[in-house]
Amino acid sequence: MAASDPTGGRPVDPSRGALRPLGLAEARITAGFWADRQRVISEGSLDHARAWMDKVGWTANFTIGAATGPAEHRGREFADSEVYKLIEAMSWETGRRADPARKREIDELVALVGGAQEADGYLNTAYGRAGQAPRWSDLQWGHELYCAGHLMQAAVADTRVHGPGPLLDIAVKAADHICEVFGRDGSTGICGHPEIEPALVELYRVTGERRYLDQAALFVERRGHQSLPPHQFGWSYFSDDTPVRAATVLRGHAVRALYLACGVVDVAVETGDDELLAAVAAQFDRTWARRTYLTGGMGSRHMDEAFSDDFVLPSDRAYSESCASVAAVMLAWRLLLATGEARYADVIERLLYNVVATAIEDDGRAFFYAHSLHQRTPTRALPDDEEQLGFGGGPRAPWFEVSCCLPNVSRLLASLSSYLAAGDDEGLRIMQYADASVDTRLADGRRVALETSTAYPADGDVTIRITATDGGEWPLRLRVPAWAHGATITVDGVTKEAAAGDVVTVRRAFAAGDEVRLHLPMAPRITTPDPRIDAVRGCVAVERGPVVYCAESPVADPLGDLDLLRVDPGRAPEDAGDGVEVWGGLATAADAAWPYAGPAGDNPPLGLIRLLPYHRWARRGPATMRVWLPTVQSPRARSSDG
Repeated sequence: MAASDPTGGRPVDPSRGALRPLGLAEARITAGFWADRQRVISEGSLDHARAWMDKVGWTANFTIGAATGPAEHRGREFADSEVYKLIEAMSWETGRRADPARKREIDELVALVGGAQEADGYLNTAYGRAGQAPRWSDLQWGHELYCAGHLMQAAVADTRVHGPGPLLDIAVKAADHICEVFGRDGSTGICGHPEIEPALVELYRVTGERRYLDQAALFVERRGHQSLPPHQFGWSYFSDDTPVRAATVLRGHAVRALYLACGVVDVAVETGDDELLAAVAAQFDRTWARRTYLTGGMGSRHMDEAFSDDFVLPSDRAYSESCASVAAVMLAWRLLLATGEARYADVIERLLYNVVATAIEDDGRAFFYAHSLHQRTPTRALPDDEEQLGFGGGPRAPWFEVSCCLPNVSRLLASLSSYLAAGDDEGLRIMQYADASVDTRLADGRRVALETSTAYPADGDVTIRITATDGGEWPLRLRVPAWAHGATITVDGVTKEAAAGDVVTVRRAFAAGDEVRLHLPMAPRITTPDPRIDAVRGCVAVERGPVVYCAESPVADPLGDLDLLRVDPGRAPEDAGDGVEVWGGLATAADAAWPYAGPAGDNPPLGLIRLLPYHRWARRGPATMRVWLPTVQSPRARSSDG
């Protein structure tokens, strides 16, 4: 095994597929929208998460039983996994930007983790010790396999960036133990929270140990036979209601379902099971078409953090957990690599700009767990040291009782450059647009390097400049988002149309200094919902490029009661600096003794109402907000109502 991955490492490294992902040394974000957010993670979130994990005792859990350790486990049964996600995020961050101090911190945490591992490889701080429940005694809720999965993914990141070391040894021992306990001749149990499945496959990709892949495939095939105990949320909550190959849509707990689907794609790709791959792709496609919010957020039920039925997407009760969006990006990326279908890059773009970018506060030290699309009462400001005990909504908080989202978003952002571009059988595909540099080799071994420059998503002009090439003809392929009607591409001063939703190819013997210019029209547009979404019938939303907009009324500078807002969809929205303006106004409240009778009322006086990107809401203090905007009524509609 090499000292480290010469490509810099990537979170997903399939052995086959339509596209080859690039590593952190091959693609780098250099400035702009996402570089700013990577800096926030690097300078704020990682240290903030570590400080809180120390404060609430999650790191100290690994020293239970030691002379200086705590007497009892602190935090929820899955607290170990948050430490592992933090290590993973730190590993990708050091791969993105070398930092000896951060590397020493990783080594310190790895030593802490290793000290808690049992001789046979078992590793979990909530089970198996004196005064604790026995190992593997609560597969439904215990999260033991889930935690082990995040351990393995941290080890994969650390190994690909830094080379094999103690963390890989720890993960291999844990994986060997799991294969012994849950192999074909062992327990037939599955974990209530999928995650072990993609982790085992990625560990197989790093080590070449086939039994890790076989164990992942075994877990996938065991799922869906109602083997876990009955529960009030039903077997679908655990993705244990229907066998994977027979399911038609993602259902139940959103994060569980999406993590499982990632593992299914990984198993299908590595085993060459195209039928299994097609099954999970169809499930995701149906979910995207019927169970997903405009932002790309998934999960519309707070009670069980779950998908609801088709088209049940209430704005004010949107759960849309940050972790679900991270998992959806992971899944869409796997499907893109496996199939080469550019529409999955559109999925990633929507999720990134409208949920992932929304989650973290500007200083990196507070975050959303859930993402409402309609905040009826003002959010409240939380002090820097307050922990929010609930985890199903509310403002960005410094910490939650369950704080999976901050390290999860951090690990995605730290590794985000690996999602920008990919190689295919002949050339290179640019999948996301950012100020970035790419330096890689084509499938035939020739080196190519380029730089992209853009103010995206504020502006839709993208310039791609070739900086180095070994010569010869090769194709450069650029994604044209499905929303980008009227897009053009310019090469050698010649401009041609580029169809929305297409991949445009420029094939030539490139030379250093050659430029390709892509223009994506960014005029704001009105979006209407499927009429089967009862919750937002009669409303419209506004989008500009990949960004969803919202109306916000900060307490410090109120717009008014957003429940009374009405907009005119017949008048096109207009750009307004860093926002968008629509024609609308606030209706007069007409309180009555009974809210279901009386005329519809007159339209309010209309003027320009300023909207802001959804990812910017709740950054000016406590505020109300809504994405879907009720429309003014036509005179005919008012007459018929009366």
